[in-house]
Amino acid sequence: MAMLEVRGVWGGYRDITVLKGVTLEVQDKEVIALVGANGVGKSTLLRTISGLIRPTRGEIAFQGIRISEVPAHHVVELGFVQVPEGKQLFPQMTVEENLLVGSMCPRARGDRVRMLGEVYALFEEISERRRLKAGALSGGEQQMVAVGRALMAKPTLLAMDEPSLGLAPVVVDRLFSLLQRIRETGMTFLIIEQNVQQTLEMTDRGYVMENGQIVLQGTGKELLQNKHLRTHYLGI
Repeated sequence: MAMLEVRGVWGGYRDITVLKGVTLEVQDKEVIALVGANGVGKSTLLRTISGLIRPTRGEIAFQGIRISEVPAHHVVELGFVQVPEGKQLFPQMTVEENLLVGSMCPRARGDRVRMLGEVYALFEEISERRRLKAGALSGGEQQMVAVGRALMAKPTLLAMDEPSLGLAPVVVDRLFSLLQRIRETGMTFLIIEQNVQQTLEMTDRGYVMENGQIVLQGTGKELLQNKHLRTHYLGI
């Protein structure tokens, strides 16, 4: 049984259909990429899995539990934790206060001290800035706080929505290096990205989305060698 199963999911916003029969799965300890151009439905799919949007058709199961109708906070409690696009920190709160917000769910509350230590050990940059307000940090540091906050919730599957968005190339390299370290702990990932090359290089498998549908899937290596992907996304 896959950790996450999405089967024939349709959905969107009110009268606007964005997702058109999306099917994908994520196995335990896999790193899966969902790539595609801006506006094709990647973030909508993630919001639908997270419980922020209800699918109009199809089924979503996480660890064997049907979550299509489960409230978003219960989805987090099951272990599906999202790092949202644009970080969405609380700028007037300190770095540490933002991190502690991630441990508010029951599954993580009793382990917050240990998790805080692990996050600071992983993200040394933000450890040194723990007493600063999050709004005073650089974009890269804020993204580290956003990832750290998600880790504080003790995820079974960590879903990331455009983690490299708006970051300088050197910062993106640092971020992906840190994600690789998290991966080595056995974490399961679903990464949504427009940064196709770098994302597929670190993933086990990937899906390519166009116009609300999955049009390609395969290993990261297979997709990087695919003619359609190389032409339309890598400009080769």
